[in-house]
Amino acid sequence: MSRVRLAVIGAGHLGRIHARLARSLAEIQLVGVVDPVAAARDAIAAENQTRACASHLELAGQIDAAVIATPTSSHHAVAHDLLSRGIHCLVEKPLTLCATDADDLIAVADRSQCVLQVGHVERFNPAFLAGRSIVEQPQFIVAVRAAPYTFRSTDVSVVLDLMIHDIDLALALAQSDVRRADAIGGKIIGPNEDWAQARITFASGAVASLFASRVHPSVQRTLQVVGGHGMLWLDFQAKTAKTLRLSDSLRSASSENRSAPTVHDLPTTENNAILEELREFAHAIRSGASVTANGLAGRDAVAVAEEILMSLATSQRASLPPAIIPFMPFHVPIAPPQRKAA
Repeated sequence: MSRVRLAVIGAGHLGRIHARLARSLAEIQLVGVVDPVAAARDAIAAENQTRACASHLELAGQIDAAVIATPTSSHHAVAHDLLSRGIHCLVEKPLTLCATDADDLIAVADRSQCVLQVGHVERFNPAFLAGRSIVEQPQFIVAVRAAPYTFRSTDVSVVLDLMIHDIDLALALAQSDVRRADAIGGKIIGPNEDWAQARITFASGAVASLFASRVHPSVQRTLQVVGGHGMLWLDFQAKTAKTLRLSDSLRSASSENRSAPTVHDLPTTENNAILEELREFAHAIRSGASVTANGLAGRDAVAVAEEILMSLATSQRASLPPAIIPFMPFHVPIAPPQRKAA
């Protein structure tokens, strides 16, 4: 295969970004933009000098792959139809509304020998790429993902809208089965939860505490990991990674000349995470290579999100005040210690 003939399904905020970036890649030919709303599809198609379609069926036989950036409620139906036709799919997060539908897509992709990639784009963030390689035996993971209200993705809970990113990252770091997921949260503006805090306990003994809000005064996307490596601080917004390392003298109880622990900036490489995601998608289609966030990773994240949503429903029915769950305080991210001026 020379160039991957690709369509973007969904002409919303993410669809516009995917179309622009896909068009910039030499290995991809942007064949069309699909959306039932004429004004939306026509605008993005004009911006990218490509075809505008009301349905993906109009592109039958003309595309090899598609990016699905439609509302979450339609992910399963659209992806199932495309995968059944042998069309590779990159489905924006979350993969589906439930794990059962995710399992179905994985099975269809396997039968059709298609690439099924999920838009867990933080896997490509320079901060995560720099930090993941040093994580050893994670014991505690703390993530905060917050943003002002945008009126987007209000058809689903903030758990599936924002927290799903950190669920995926926690699973990737812990590399262990989930034993329990508890949560509190509530609605502020929209019809579904606008904030939530979850505690995930892993079989390894590791614990992840995740906070997500879409009614926050500013954007915040941070993750901290405590483990055998020491401490790690990731800032996905700033694309930075820092680690606290203990010197050999500090580790030694008998040392009389102990030196203070130091914070190191990990080297990061600037990139556009969505562009790298699309590049990996095209490479996998052309070469048969695996993708970083495959259907199974997407399914596992959705399964944990389901557990969190069930816990939220239980806590809301019981009208539990936040104080009844003392292990879930609102987290104020701890800034890494500053270096002393020379």
